[in-house]
Amino acid sequence: AEVSENKTVNVRKVEKKTETALSPSEIAERIEGSAEIKFLFDEAQKLFGRPLNYTEQRGLIHITDYLGLNTDIILMIIRYCKSQDSCTMKKIDAIASAWEKEGIKTHTEAEKKLIYDAAEKIPVFYSANMSLGIALLVELAKTTAKTFPDADIEIIEKHHNRKLDAPSGTALLLANAIKEVRTKAKLIVGRAGQAKREVDEIGIHAIRMGNIIGEHEVIVGTDTQTITLKHEAHSRALFAEGAIAAAEFLIGQPAGMYDMKSMING
Repeated sequence: AEVSENKTVNVRKVEKKTETALSPSEIAERIEGSAEIKFLFDEAQKLFGRPLNYTEQRGLIHITDYLGLNTDIILMIIRYCKSQDSCTMKKIDAIASAWEKEGIKTHTEAEKKLIYDAAEKIPVFYSANMSLGIALLVELAKTTAKTFPDADIEIIEKHHNRKLDAPSGTALLLANAIKEVRTKAKLIVGRAGQAKREVDEIGIHAIRMGNIIGEHEVIVGTDTQTITLKHEAHSRALFAEGAIAAAEFLIGQPAGMYDMKSMING
């Protein structure tokens, strides 16, 4: 199966309606008849620190019904506005309208939006994996893929049996990095059935077992040789080491988005 480069969660499609002003009694009926609206109002009241007034109730229903944003995204917008000391319904609605136009529908997309917006004002370090070793593996994988443009490439990732997502974010990080030098490549998760391997495939395989912290292997093979690049995590302390190194790197940097490649290249 092919996989999209961006992982998303809990997309709720909402058919837009023709908006009409709701009366207080109609809002009360919506609260009574919709567990989602009730949950949204309850959580919003906690964030506001008081009961919602009529304008706020109507505004939140507008965002839900007519902009199609789900509860998770709306609450994220409210939290963001509170952090900016501008938590008014006008501000919340303006951000919700902007996000709807940009096609932001998931928690992951909203988080990335806030991160990139912040990078316009302050230096921000963003990476799918904070391991320095993984950062080196990414650069080695790109170099190897570029050196052997006709080679087959497969990625194998192993994690503990409690990990929910597959493939891992790091496996996708590796695959997308390789796509920078193999622009026509497409990602294939797992193999089944009867079909020949296509030239531009990057295969990704996930293994879940025991208490494996994390292993990532990139296999680059031609008709005459195979190069295997592998990183194995022995302790989760490696992520803390990378985070501390990233924080030290950001000191004195101008506003912008930085990643492991920025740090490795100095």
